[in-house]
Amino acid sequence: MMIIFSFVPSSNMGSMFRSEEVCLAQLFLQSSSAYACVSELGERGLVEFRDLNPHVNAFQRRYVGEVRRCEDMEKTFTFLAQEVRKAGLSLTRPEDNLPAPQSREALQIQEESETLAQELREVSHNREALLSRLQEMQEHIQVLQEGQHFTGQLQAPMGSPFRQRAFSEREPLLDPSMAQRIDLRINFVAGVIHPWRVSSFERLLWRACRGYLVAHFTEMPEPVINPTTGESVTCVIFIISYWGEQIGQKIRKIASCFHCHMYPYADDEAERGETLRRLRTQIEDLTTVLGQTEQYLDQVLQKVLMLLPAWQVRIQKMKAIYFILNQCSFNITDKCLIGEVWCPVHDLPAVQQALREGSRLSGSTVESFVHRISSTENPPTLIRTNKFTAGFQNIVDAYGVASYQEVNPAPYTIITFPFLFAVMFGDVGHGLLMFLFALWMVLLENSPGMKKVENEIWQMFFEGRYLILLMGAFSIYTGFIYNECFSRATTIFPSAWSIAAMANQSGWSLEYITENPVLILVPNVTGVFNGPYPFGIDPIWSLAVNHLTFLNSFKMKMSVILGIVHMSFGVFLGIFNYVHFKQRYKILLVFLPEIIFLLALFGYLIILVFYKWLVFDASTSRFAPSILIHFIDMFLFTENADNIPLYKHQTAVQTVLVVVALASVPVLLLGTPLYLWCQHSRRKASQSQREPSSSEERQFLLNSGPGRSVNVAEDDVERAQHKQEPEFEFSEVFMHQAIHTIEYCLGCVSNTASYLRLWALSLAHAQLSEVLWTMVMRNGFWMTGYKGGVILVPVFAFFAVLTVAILLVMEGLSAFLHALRLHWVEFQNKFYAGAGYRFHPFTFTASIWD
Repeated sequence: MMIIFSFVPSSNMGSMFRSEEVCLAQLFLQSSSAYACVSELGERGLVEFRDLNPHVNAFQRRYVGEVRRCEDMEKTFTFLAQEVRKAGLSLTRPEDNLPAPQSREALQIQEESETLAQELREVSHNREALLSRLQEMQEHIQVLQEGQHFTGQLQAPMGSPFRQRAFSEREPLLDPSMAQRIDLRINFVAGVIHPWRVSSFERLLWRACRGYLVAHFTEMPEPVINPTTGESVTCVIFIISYWGEQIGQKIRKIASCFHCHMYPYADDEAERGETLRRLRTQIEDLTTVLGQTEQYLDQVLQKVLMLLPAWQVRIQKMKAIYFILNQCSFNITDKCLIGEVWCPVHDLPAVQQALREGSRLSGSTVESFVHRISSTENPPTLIRTNKFTAGFQNIVDAYGVASYQEVNPAPYTIITFPFLFAVMFGDVGHGLLMFLFALWMVLLENSPGMKKVENEIWQMFFEGRYLILLMGAFSIYTGFIYNECFSRATTIFPSAWSIAAMANQSGWSLEYITENPVLILVPNVTGVFNGPYPFGIDPIWSLAVNHLTFLNSFKMKMSVILGIVHMSFGVFLGIFNYVHFKQRYKILLVFLPEIIFLLALFGYLIILVFYKWLVFDASTSRFAPSILIHFIDMFLFTENADNIPLYKHQTAVQTVLVVVALASVPVLLLGTPLYLWCQHSRRKASQSQREPSSSEERQFLLNSGPGRSVNVAEDDVERAQHKQEPEFEFSEVFMHQAIHTIEYCLGCVSNTASYLRLWALSLAHAQLSEVLWTMVMRNGFWMTGYKGGVILVPVFAFFAVLTVAILLVMEGLSAFLHALRLHWVEFQNKFYAGAGYRFHPFTFTASIWD
């Protein structure tokens, strides 16, 4: 940690320790080469454009016609993409980096896309018409075939003798002898209806016709596909026989209202047979034509698949270029466009090279160029990251984007965040599972299948794979410190405690051991305690009754020590901000009071902890005083006779430290406001003698060289003067400093207590792991032999599921959120303002396809 702390590069270097130096620059673009120059800048992603026409309506800008033409082409592309998706196909991302089209190429793309869209519309319309006609013919055939079972023969041979009918289910509905009488002639209405409308349709027919009809309903043997919606529906065939023309008109109107498909149904069987044969012939011809149409449609869609992705990318680039050109201003002669950009100082040569390349591609004889200008605004924050550091930078940016060139906490978060997480999550087994999961994602990070998953939770895990990798690695380390692997202790080194020596020295008999289930190991007995364990906690503590008491004391002190060191490190980082922003007075008036207040009180507490660890050993530990009581007496300026001092003159030292800490509070409260008030008074007295007031000087400020921004007017000069000398309000500065002082002093107490969550979460994780092992996994070892092996399999599976769901996912998320809070509130508020805004370069490569 100290190595990282000692290296803070200068501001002109591109690194994570501080945002890059960004300047305001003017781009002078020739009208003939402006399009090509902006295209080159978009390909390289070097600058962020500013809108120089903020008060101009979007429909009144210079290139609004070109933007509308791009939007019209995008509408055509959207239609083509919908037709492709409707056909079950998918568009693929272009492999090559395609350039933005020139005007002639854009016209060609527009003509080809409109021709292709019109051709696709016609072919699709013809195909839908053919499918609809084919479906109607198929429904008509099924209606005629089903009608044979309902009506039978309508006519009997002339002169046939009359016979009494014997009614049965197989006999035709109509008596053939009645068909020769005109007054008893029966007509038919046949068609197809949606199954959801059958009951209402039948009920309305009965009420409207008063029962003067015979209706027959039956499902079609095969479902049909609706060409409009594409759903498969098993429709219902209906055949209705009626007497009288008026009833027939009512039936047809009702069927029309229910959107029924009605088909002609002849009375003569021979005519129906002829219609059936004619329909089958037409279906064969229509099927042939439909096949040829679908083949041609497939050819058109393949052409769309080949051309559309490239068109989409190129036209989107073209639209983005004209959108940027609309943000530029024009000079009087309309031969030059002037744009203002935020640009990293390091990339200025690359910007000039891009402008030269754009001028060369456009064939312009006059080169465009970039010119750096001064600005009173705060530039955007640019911190370059890679796939490893991006996750940690996102954690910091979620709190707030760093102010321009202030110290960036992300490099230190790379170490401190996984470590504090591991303090709460320490377990070798759980850390190893997390590490292997992250390692799998890291090894397959270039796999296309890993990046195509659209699940939002999976994307969060995948983007933070390196963070999870370090969290798992640090958890393995702290797991070895705690000596816990799935809540079980491991014996890496021999234990430093000897039970045999205690038994020999104390004379334990078999009866004594049997009668006393709890045996006490006294470290003062010779040979019982042989020194500290080489690494981590001695495994014998896992068998001790006071195991939890020992770990609570250890983890509580460890949490306080880590918390105070973490906060002190944040206070020290503030020095680099004071030096960089030339606020060296804050080193004396802010940093020193803060660090004195923190270390004089809580730093002294750490010294007491280490002093007690070093002075008292196993033989004298029972005489060790309570540090907590000493710390309370320190604030009360009292002594406790029952709590012996740790060293001579302890009371005097503690009194001095409290007085020094309290004396630093007024310095922190009043130092900065008084210093700024004195500085303001001096500047005000010196500037009153040399204030420009004549019109000549004012005009000189308005025309002060080529380095002036293009959108500067007379009012801007006045505002700039006020910005250069802001109005000083002592009350406002004092209130701000008072809030900071109160927040810091109270925060030192509350933040120190907040770090006790390291102890609480570590204890909770260990106890949950212990309960899961005791309640689940231990039950699998009760039986031995073949039966025990069979039972162990489902028990282990249940244990593994609970371990992943509860201890890894839920407990891991809890420890992650608490580590996040410790960095945002307890660490970053000591030096990090986070009041900046991110640098968003104009680029094509980020998400132009999406």
